Amino acid sequence: MRIERVTSAEEVRRGADLFDAPPIAEATHRFLTETSHHLLFAYDDANRPVGMISGVETTHPDKGTEMLIYELGVAPVARLQGIGTALVTAMAELARKSGCYGMWVATENDNAAALATYRSAGALEETTFTLLSWDLLDIPPAPA
Repeated sequence: MRIERVTSAEEVRRGADLFDAPPIAEATHRFLTETSHHLLFAYDDANRPVGMISGVETTHPDKGTEMLIYELGVAPVARLQGIGTALVTAMAELARKSGCYGMWVATENDNAAALATYRSAGALEETTFTLLSWDLLDIPPAPA
């Protein structure tokens, strides 16, 4: 297995099955051209993409820059082989080289596979928190 940074939309399309939904051309282009966005693929011995991790550097005036693991995916045929852990470790190394002071991820409390992967890659569990989100496509804009 080898892990490489993905820099082309063609390569993203080649690994489309690793994402939750088919990649969107415009979003793929935007992600790949942002220097603070990172996408790594793991390849098997036959050069097939079998895992992916995406990360986004976030910077705040009083904290500095940290890496958010946005998504991790491993093909069903390649699970339980250490690929997820290797991808997380590779993203942590990329974050260190980019000057990030830390890295974090959020996952569901009942996602045993994700929790095991992140823990095996050295993540420390912090206190629980509540996630609140906005679906901006369904909320009308506020009146002016």
